[in-house]
Amino acid sequence: MKKGRRLFLCIVLGALFFGQGLPGRLDAAPHSADTQECLSCHVQATPGIVSDWQRSRHAQVTPGEAMAVEALSRKVSTPDVPQAVRGHSVGCAECHTLRAEAHKDTVEHNGYKMYVVVSPEDCRTCHQEEAVQFQRNLMAHAHDILMKNPLYGQLIHAVNGLQAYQETSLQTLPSMAHTNEDACLSCHGTDVHVQGTVSKDTDFGTMDFAVLSGWPNVGVGRLNPDGSKGSCASCHVRHSFSMEVARKPETCSQCHKGPDVPAYKVYSVSKHGNLYGALKGEWNFSHVPWVVGKDLNAPTCATCHVSLLVDEAKNVVARRSHAMNDRLPWRIFGLVYAHPHPREPQVYTIKNAEGLPLPTELNGSWVSAALIDANEQRSRRTTMQAVCLACHGTQWTQGHWERFEKTIEETNRMTKTATDIMMQAWKEQRAEGLPGNPFDEPLEKRWVEQWFFFANSIRFSSAMMGADYSVFDNGRWYQSKGLREMEWLHRTLSPTSTKR
Repeated sequence: MKKGRRLFLCIVLGALFFGQGLPGRLDAAPHSADTQECLSCHVQATPGIVSDWQRSRHAQVTPGEAMAVEALSRKVSTPDVPQAVRGHSVGCAECHTLRAEAHKDTVEHNGYKMYVVVSPEDCRTCHQEEAVQFQRNLMAHAHDILMKNPLYGQLIHAVNGLQAYQETSLQTLPSMAHTNEDACLSCHGTDVHVQGTVSKDTDFGTMDFAVLSGWPNVGVGRLNPDGSKGSCASCHVRHSFSMEVARKPETCSQCHKGPDVPAYKVYSVSKHGNLYGALKGEWNFSHVPWVVGKDLNAPTCATCHVSLLVDEAKNVVARRSHAMNDRLPWRIFGLVYAHPHPREPQVYTIKNAEGLPLPTELNGSWVSAALIDANEQRSRRTTMQAVCLACHGTQWTQGHWERFEKTIEETNRMTKTATDIMMQAWKEQRAEGLPGNPFDEPLEKRWVEQWFFFANSIRFSSAMMGADYSVFDNGRWYQSKGLREMEWLHRTLSPTSTKR
């Protein structure tokens, strides 16, 4: 079929499709002429995407209508949404062409300047408060937190590096870019770069496309071609942008499943997870604000960390926050020791007394100047406890938090024991350690497991009442067993056992 006939057929199909509407889509908002033109082809080119978008609030409600909603129920936080987009749906053109001049991935596309990678700065057009909050979040800086920290770089090398047996010894070769993108950066976010453009023959003729490295990716700290950080689609999956999806724990499980971040596994076996699994079919995951006791009867990840919660009298229990750490007094995973949350999200800039890019010393003490103080910890603890108190009594809530914070202290002490063994082995040259890679030898890998897997599992289990995950499933059993194995390995190794 020739290009002209293909395009004509596409437009006719699109007119029929959108003129008649889809079943259940009679409430759709009016679409802009530009979006209508996009849809007229994409109903044939990418029908799944069009269908997802048709079911979204973006297709059903105009920004003008959204701005008129009562404050607690409002989902648009920008007070001055551009007049040009207020009167019609938020469609293809509104997301993929509105800021073309800011995007390095912009190409000419059927007469439009169009970009593929939609960023938080694009979403900020209507969701300003959320975009600003997200930039205060460690998640928004997750790529740089990992890739700008040379110590973490050595851990990536130890995990992702290609292993080769050369000259009677095992050597670790540099990790491949696609390996990192498929592994750590899948969640932390890739650095999406424009490599150029390419022309391709399509059903609608020859078209130009941006050639992108680090793509596809929806990592939380993705570096975007417009210079922004993050991906709203990590939680609000494109193109439906469903609040229901973002509020359900399965979405968080994409990155928080373990063994380094076992949040979802722990939640699933907790009493809260039991209630969610049994009753979720009766809950309302789309209502704003979320009414505790009416819309839901037990917390999900979003309940505790993100969502706007009210009681049935519309008294605010917790305000919405996309900073994620606004309710967290402690940072309990990802590092050698749990510690108060960092003051700033650019944690790769922190240096301890040894000059290492860590917020703690290897002896367990904190780099206090870089971390929130006791007053801020108290404030965040109170905010999180307000969520607990919406369903639980004061004695239950206080008892739970006292136990959790004692567990933090205990796991740090156990990690200190493991680190003492490790540092003694480094001192005696039974393992290489710094300035080499402190994560790649057998004893060092056992040390990493102590804090990266076992201590994390115990703390998450204590935080969310996850039962067996604090004991036998990557919990205290493995922590105590690992320490004995570390001690045995240390005694067995000789100074000549190092790679030097």
